[in-house]
Amino acid sequence: MKRKSLLILSVFVLALVMSVVVVHAQDAVTIKFWHTYNETSPENEMLTKTLIPEFEKDHPGITVESVPYPYDQFRQTMLTALAGEEGPDLARLDIIWTPEFAKQGVLAPLSDVMPDFQTYADKVFPGPLSTNMYDGKYYGLPLDTNTRVYMWNETIYKDAGLDAPPKTVDELAAQCDKVKGLGKDDFVFSDGGTSGWNVLPWIWSFGGDIVSPDQTTATGYLNGDKTIAAYQFLADMTKKGCFSDGMTGSGFDSGANYFTNKVSAILDGPWMFPIAAGQYPDFKIQTALVPAGDGGSISVVGGEDIVLFSNTLKDEARKNAALEFLKFTQSDEYQLKMSETGQLTVLPALLENDYFKNHPYYGVFLEQLKTARARLPNPNWTAIEEVLSNAGQQILLGEMTPKEALDASVDEINPLLAGK
Repeated sequence: MKRKSLLILSVFVLALVMSVVVVHAQDAVTIKFWHTYNETSPENEMLTKTLIPEFEKDHPGITVESVPYPYDQFRQTMLTALAGEEGPDLARLDIIWTPEFAKQGVLAPLSDVMPDFQTYADKVFPGPLSTNMYDGKYYGLPLDTNTRVYMWNETIYKDAGLDAPPKTVDELAAQCDKVKGLGKDDFVFSDGGTSGWNVLPWIWSFGGDIVSPDQTTATGYLNGDKTIAAYQFLADMTKKGCFSDGMTGSGFDSGANYFTNKVSAILDGPWMFPIAAGQYPDFKIQTALVPAGDGGSISVVGGEDIVLFSNTLKDEARKNAALEFLKFTQSDEYQLKMSETGQLTVLPALLENDYFKNHPYYGVFLEQLKTARARLPNPNWTAIEEVLSNAGQQILLGEMTPKEALDASVDEINPLLAGK
């Protein structure tokens, strides 16, 4: 009788254990997170060895599958996968891709599917946030960010008798004669093209713009007086030899010539510091805010967004799990850890954190981000930027006046804004 009772009890316990296992198996969910972190990079190691394990520990029913791709293959690979209703639940997208993917209908509108979306939106820098807007809705949140600041060469400044970096564009122009006095191959500034990344800080700082706030027209904006003045400044400074010819596509290496004391200033990002440490260990980068014009000191935003794909909405468990991980990426913990690997935080509140207050070079970038703006968050941005870049080349090469080139560009960009 006793043995029979023990057998019954054993069967009961086994059935109970099996039921618990089944329940947990039903609750368990795996989500896929695609990104472009190099597999051997510090960013990928931090993500896979520290942050994802911490998240999974706090969310025992969720497994996060991290899938890295090379940047140059990422966009097309994802478009192909999504066309077959496959692909990830979440992805880290270059900010210039988010509106394009949103227009194709493959992204979930976070401002609709997250009841607490505004709480998260209010915590991030407005420039990076704006890259997620399409057709009145937000399709992502900023994940990491960067911007360009004014980097000046202490050796050239000292040799030229210059005391401090320019606070305004007028002060920058006034430095030309002293720098050129050092030799014909010395330049007060250099950059590498006429794309939006290169010219928008000048346009915005001069008080100009390329399109209306509602993105319906370029008329009166791209060919407005202040934008024309910005291009005229760039053309004049290039013609005088104050700026290098790097913006005209000559192949002049702005970074290398900055590090080797031929260029007194460039606009560039935080990645220049590890480059200097590895290749030019005796060089000390000096930084300042972008020289201000009538529009203030305004730079351009770079970085990535995190997005949720609409296919994931079909599975409630996966959707909820993906949103939990997305929210985790917006936490102080996640942002601080990734900042240790060179990924600038999107949370301005962390400016008061000791890590950033004591960081040797992040401070100026985070200060610049307070006013930095994003390249046009438009699904046709790639085509718009090509028009913009071509106009810049014509202006700087002296083939057309700024007004002529920008008037012609308006006629090309307006149909693109209309979605044609």
